Amino acid sequence: MLSEHATVVLTEALPHLGLEADDVGVVIHVYRNGEAYEIEFLTLNGDTIAVETLLSHQVREARRADIPHVRERLAA
Repeated sequence: MLSEHATVVLTEALPHLGLEADDVGVVIHVYRNGEAYEIEFLTLNGDTIAVETLLSHQVREARRADIPHVRERLAA
């Protein structure tokens, strides 16, 4: 189970939010022992792009070997 403030990686695209698989977010709330999570997605300067409730299969915990990648935000 992920904990609040954990860094997570999106496992599937969310086109309605302009997010792609592998975008990075932060857990801000845990629901029902990890069945779902409230995730905040931010730009590198700290502006919030979206706050979305996602099911556990839609995100994974960031790994030590993960390499961040920068891209411009898609129009939502």
